[in-house]
Amino acid sequence: MTETSSGPEEVDLLVIGGGKAGKTLAVARAKAGERVAMVERGMIGGSCINVACIPTKTLVTSARALATFARAEKLGIRSSSAAVDLALLRAHKEGVVGDMVDMHRTLFAGSGMDFILGSARFTGPRTVEVATDAGGTRTLRGRRVVLNTGTRPSIPRIPGLSREQLKTSEDMLRLEGIPERLVVVGGGYVGCEFAQMFARFGSAVTMIVRGPRLLAREEPEVSEAIERAFAEDGITVLHDAAIEHGRAVSGGLALTLSTGGELRADAVLVAVGREPVTDGLDVQLAGVELDERGYVVVDDELRTSADRVWAVGDVAGHPQFTHVSYDDFRIVQQNLDLASDSPGHASTRGRLVPSVVFVEPEIANVGLSEAEAREAGHDVVVASQPVLAVPRSRTLRQTDGFWKIVIDRDSTRILGATLVGADSAEVLSVIQTAMLADAPYTLLRDAIFAHPAMAEGLATAFANVKFR
Repeated sequence: MTETSSGPEEVDLLVIGGGKAGKTLAVARAKAGERVAMVERGMIGGSCINVACIPTKTLVTSARALATFARAEKLGIRSSSAAVDLALLRAHKEGVVGDMVDMHRTLFAGSGMDFILGSARFTGPRTVEVATDAGGTRTLRGRRVVLNTGTRPSIPRIPGLSREQLKTSEDMLRLEGIPERLVVVGGGYVGCEFAQMFARFGSAVTMIVRGPRLLAREEPEVSEAIERAFAEDGITVLHDAAIEHGRAVSGGLALTLSTGGELRADAVLVAVGREPVTDGLDVQLAGVELDERGYVVVDDELRTSADRVWAVGDVAGHPQFTHVSYDDFRIVQQNLDLASDSPGHASTRGRLVPSVVFVEPEIANVGLSEAEAREAGHDVVVASQPVLAVPRSRTLRQTDGFWKIVIDRDSTRILGATLVGADSAEVLSVIQTAMLADAPYTLLRDAIFAHPAMAEGLATAFANVKFR
């Protein structure tokens, strides 16, 4: 293919955006012998490995290492104090990200796809014009097209403060410094992870939350547990509050709060959600419908309003997790090989999506909460226990938290679980597997788990369940 072309270059599959679903699909179809072109605006491998999951969790690991040093004497070790070396920390993060970017370069080249760095916009049905980073223009038409352009952090306007005076999670990941005083606006997943991370790196952190509690979508006892943990980390949480106005002052920023008073900060991290990247795509020229928030409208088989055009990942308005995007790949990959009227199409209906907040104690959940299960009409039994009942938590000296698992009384199937504590994500995977198998809770109650492992606690959590 040439860098500048007078007519559309025809391909079997055209992928716009190289996030998890799109890149996985492009590689798979190219390896299968299809002519595939994938256009990516700039982040090789997508946002997950460049500015989201991977760099964030890399730094969360570093922050957890500092916390381990802080409790070293409890583990029987006397150690000199640990501190952040910003250059080393940055090199660590960039090394992990760089290795994954290089891996993707190799993967893309080896697949045989045409990987194009540039910006695409639609000029007609399944046809895009690409302004390439190399300086040329290409026009491509796909027999089938997949949109995978993702989301970016939302930045609300705060009177008196410019965009340059506000930080997003992507800005903070550049590690240009560890602010002495950090204000985090927002109490969701991103806000909580960054608040604890930077508190452990040495920042004095204040969180400003519009509602009455952190992690408002979680059960109240989860919010309470995290607030206790954050207090131990020295994090101040201001509830039912907002920044009404800000201004630059000598040595930082002055923030006027809706609750009264003023707060000084060296940096303000805005973590109030994300917005779809659909601007500049001219999707209307392709017949693709957007909703009122700018997300691509899809059905449960991920088809858009345009013939032979699908949307996957965050831009389709799904839960913004890489594991959801990967499942979107599975759905489209299967459906591409089926006629539109064939039975057995894969869909998003009924899929079981886990979520994890990588704070300490770690939060993981899947399925229905107790309240949701009751609202859905289930007669439920709740298996619960404190994490300190699990022997492994004592060996780790991480005994904070609790487990809460919801069981349907009639079928004895697990409806959902909320775990707060050490290694919650790993234990959740065991529970989710039983749920996917539609197995009764007794499968886990009676299983032989390795001792001492956190999953072993499932036996004791279920041991005292009473049905009558």
